[in-house]
Amino acid sequence: MTVVEFNHYSVMLHETIEQLNIRPDGIYVDGTLGGGGHAYEVCSRLQNGHFYGIDQDDAAIAAASERLRCFGDKVTVIRNNYVNAVEALREYGVTGVDGIVLDLGVSSYQLDTEDRGFSYRFDAPLDMRMDRRQTLTARDIVNNYSEMELYHIIRDYGEDPFAKNIAKHIVKNRADKPIETTFELNEIIKAAVPAKMRQNGHPSKQTFQAIRIECNQELEVLKKALDELIDLLHPGGRFCIITFHSLEDRIVKNAFRRNENPCTCPPEFPVCVCGKVSKGKVITRKPILPGAEELEENPPEEKGKKIIICCSRGRVSRDVAENLCEQGYDAVSLKGGYIAWLMAEIKKQEADEICDSVEKSLRKKFHKNIFSKFAKAI
Repeated sequence: MTVVEFNHYSVMLHETIEQLNIRPDGIYVDGTLGGGGHAYEVCSRLQNGHFYGIDQDDAAIAAASERLRCFGDKVTVIRNNYVNAVEALREYGVTGVDGIVLDLGVSSYQLDTEDRGFSYRFDAPLDMRMDRRQTLTARDIVNNYSEMELYHIIRDYGEDPFAKNIAKHIVKNRADKPIETTFELNEIIKAAVPAKMRQNGHPSKQTFQAIRIECNQELEVLKKALDELIDLLHPGGRFCIITFHSLEDRIVKNAFRRNENPCTCPPEFPVCVCGKVSKGKVITRKPILPGAEELEENPPEEKGKKIIICCSRGRVSRDVAENLCEQGYDAVSLKGGYIAWLMAEIKKQEADEICDSVEKSLRKKFHKNIFSKFAKAI
């Protein structure tokens, strides 16, 4: 087993701290504590306030506890899932907070620790549990779920166009013997994906993401927790969430929108009669992206760039673009006589080349920066 020091790059650190608008006497919660990067910056700004850090990973708890030790009794570290945050905080007499942070997804430490089985880069037992107290592992999912269940997971959580074939290959191979390791699963996925489609990134990437999400119930936890966490905020409190893919982004956007405008009255009603009151205001209508300095320090090698370009006429164009935006993609609607869309997970250089070719093929007088800003979006 390779021992990995708990090093995790805290993404969007400066942006998160700025948006939290920290009060020196406030109460703050990080529901995905990790190595304590965001937590350290929050605690550094507290005087009479208190910080509660929550994480389900025992390695994260140990690393963050050590990192935050210098803040003494200003800090309380809790091993739990953030879906249980309200209940866990109530045990400490906390019924309201001034700020909450969630940094969703898997940490770089978890990916780099070989025996955790999160990464397709290392040969390790199929595990993928963020909380090693739970019994369900990636091995159980791969070997015990039905072909239809695997198909839906890989399609919905991994958004892999070859989900059906991958599920079929998994079931076929496990009939001979159980699938035990990440590299065994890699070979099965590789055989299920056409050779010409393996050029844009590792073929296992989306399937591993899907299995990890299912194993840890990441999206169900997020859906269940958001409303309760919003209710936990004091008036003027802030809730900052860092998402990494469109599945998370969609859930967060819908929850924020629903809590900002919960009215269920028919649109033709002149006044609200349902009695549902707004719980807050969405401060940043558009997602905040990492700055150039952070992208240089922490290049998203594993994460591609998404480009969506819609070309059509009139209302269809707007509808398509809005629909794509709702799904978490960056979209631009262009005038033209047809509908065409391109989605690619690629490196920036390749993105720029595609933008150049699209611009040239459309023969329109669009400036390159119109396209490049979508190429740079993660």
